[in-house]
Amino acid sequence: MEGETSWISHCLNNFRKEIDFNAFSEVTDDGNREAAVVSLDLILPDDLLERILSYLPITSIFRAGCVCKRWHEIVSSRRFIWNLSRVLTQKPWYFMFTSSDEPVGYAFDPVLRKWYGIELPYIETSGWFIASSCGLVCFMDNDSRSQLYVCNPINKVCKRLLEPPGLKFADYSALAISVNRVSHNYTVSIIKSKQVPGNFFQWDLSVHVYNSETMMWATPLTEVLTGWRGGDESVICSGVLYFLIYSTGGGAPESRHGLITYNLCSRSSRGLLMRSFIPAPCSLTCGRLMNLKEKLIMVGGIGKQDRSDIIKGIGIWALEGESWQEIARMPHKLFQGFGEFDDVFASSGTDDLIYIQSYGATTLLVFDVNQKQWKWAQKCPVMKRFPLQLFTGFCFEPRLEIMP
Repeated sequence: MEGETSWISHCLNNFRKEIDFNAFSEVTDDGNREAAVVSLDLILPDDLLERILSYLPITSIFRAGCVCKRWHEIVSSRRFIWNLSRVLTQKPWYFMFTSSDEPVGYAFDPVLRKWYGIELPYIETSGWFIASSCGLVCFMDNDSRSQLYVCNPINKVCKRLLEPPGLKFADYSALAISVNRVSHNYTVSIIKSKQVPGNFFQWDLSVHVYNSETMMWATPLTEVLTGWRGGDESVICSGVLYFLIYSTGGGAPESRHGLITYNLCSRSSRGLLMRSFIPAPCSLTCGRLMNLKEKLIMVGGIGKQDRSDIIKGIGIWALEGESWQEIARMPHKLFQGFGEFDDVFASSGTDDLIYIQSYGATTLLVFDVNQKQWKWAQKCPVMKRFPLQLFTGFCFEPRLEIMP
């Protein structure tokens, strides 16, 4: 299919298996590439060539491994893989897939502006909860919410986590993961929310935290919220857990959403969650939280004044202290480009890129926070098979060296 490139199928089991660089191939018209490679191969010493190759986009590293034996040995060496962690972050890819029983899809590379076919391991349906950080992606099933996997979509290394404590069948759950870029240790958090029997306004909320160093779960917080409930949006920034809460009625229309913060490092006392309450910047139809360089960003659907449940636009805000600062608002002409836009949408981001995708179409919009620019991504190879077919997605940082 036009625009599609086959992806790799390999596994780095503690660096004991070789990377199958030949499994990734792309047609090129550069007939003089071999001559150019030979000249570089004669001039550059190994350490300098290794340094140059480490700054290539991830797909170019795989192609470099197919050039010759020397290059293959360099990019598949333990030292090269380890040194990748010192390189600047890779631009995040966006993985888009359909809401079918067998979620298959494509990942968009914003550097080369190409889509790649990827098979996600250990995800059975598109309804699974997904969170990502620094090359790792965490999956949690939507049924029992007891199956959790952490994997690297690039090197295909996966690990199943212990079953989390707490309620198995919570009404709402929010998943988040944070990876330490230096040690590569990671923290996974799950926020569970369940209605108190017979009381619509009270909701039991609990926070469960997994530490990859101890490989154990802990439940540092349980609390009953009145007039508010948890949802499915949470993220970790600089050791602080942020999650959206939703009004259960009785408040003003502009108070439908709020933000709660919880410091995972200090693990503040119980019963104080609402003291950290931060109201939404405006009347929102929905909100999406993300970590951009350890700064909390929210992409939200802006509701109409007379109908707060109807979306009229999309805004982007950054949390500065305890107040929201608007970064950008999607131009109306781009907002119309989504077609029949619903009141919910998929959006995720990292580094300096934010992706926004309509659930009802395969169109993908990219916002560069640094340059304040909006751009449409290249057309995705995913085909819409029937009118009501839905699509979703998430972004992740493509890295070779991160292991779960």
